Amino acid sequence: MTSNDLFSVKQRFGIIGNADALNNALERAMRVAPTDLSVLVTGESGVGKEFFPQVIHSYSARKHKKYIAVNCGAIPEGTIDSELFGHEKGSFTGAIDSRKGYFEEADGGTIFLDEVGELPLSTQVRLLRVLQTGEFMRVGSAKVQKTDVRVVAATNNNLLKAIADGQFREDLYYRLNTVPISVPPLRERKGDIYLLFRKFASDVATQYKMPAITLDEGARALLESYHWRGNVRQLKNVAEQISAVEQSRNITADILRRYLPNEEYSLHMYGGAASGQYENMNTERELLYKILFDMRSDINDLKRMMREAMEGQSATQPDVRHNEVVGLLPQVTDIDHTRYEYEDSVEVVDDISQRELTKEDVQREQILQALRNNNYRRKDAARELFISERTLYRRMKALGIEDNTK
Repeated sequence: MTSNDLFSVKQRFGIIGNADALNNALERAMRVAPTDLSVLVTGESGVGKEFFPQVIHSYSARKHKKYIAVNCGAIPEGTIDSELFGHEKGSFTGAIDSRKGYFEEADGGTIFLDEVGELPLSTQVRLLRVLQTGEFMRVGSAKVQKTDVRVVAATNNNLLKAIADGQFREDLYYRLNTVPISVPPLRERKGDIYLLFRKFASDVATQYKMPAITLDEGARALLESYHWRGNVRQLKNVAEQISAVEQSRNITADILRRYLPNEEYSLHMYGGAASGQYENMNTERELLYKILFDMRSDINDLKRMMREAMEGQSATQPDVRHNEVVGLLPQVTDIDHTRYEYEDSVEVVDDISQRELTKEDVQREQILQALRNNNYRRKDAARELFISERTLYRRMKALGIEDNTK
């Protein structure tokens, strides 16, 4: 493949960047496109995995047939089989008519299964049969039907770990992973970060007829050294926010820093990108909450000690007041959009700080805060947490969080 071919693909699909890892992934997609082999695209959330199945379909012999993209993580477990394989009239409550599924609709074309790691085990069995024999049955039917569909799947999950945990079928993994394509995270594409930011800022300026924002040297250095947990999706969000909110069109490092979540700084402050700590805490956000809760616990302990000391001295020093002492204690405010105010009181804030913080405590607080930030809209909260809505729902259920979402 020539450099002109690669440039043509990027231009056609709006892909920006010159990182070697990105170019290698695109070249592999182009080489496998003319075949009918199954492809598994892997990479973190927000890296742009959805472009690769489009490239594969557009450069294949199926390009004039249907291309259907399915987000497996957004479809409820009770209806996923019906969505993928169709159903017969009366097969379940609400099935007032027969309906084709995506595999039937995409016959002769390509189907993209995004977040394939979220599929229930029962659906994985049906999918494996389609990949092996091209056969499927609608829900509520005993009639075997045939389909000729090229499958491209994508996931941000570690499927090998899911296999070890009994959550994903090993035989399905090898069927899907005939040709693997790994999409690099943004932090491994340092030279592309500024290019992408300029593109997103320019798009906003053009759309809303305003001057485009620019970064000074300090802001650019901060931009390129940032961890970017949300990858390209997060970078675009930051560029759009700054473009819409800031009056100054010349962005300094101090301005940019206000739009970068504190959780990322904690990753570098506590362990210098320490991968071991990152894995133990699962996310930088959990590390931040752990630090925050530990700090709150220490302050409450200090309050109790001061109260006991004052009670012991009250007979000899009656002029000492609780509020004068508590007023010396620091306040912890505005950490990750969460405000913890310590009033002029020596009462313990709550029970959670009186015991060892568990992983479940951290996850529960993280989810509740995301829900509050998004007015209890589950879809928006899931986006903030960089997980699928279905994964969020499953975690809420496991943690006993009441579903008051909209």
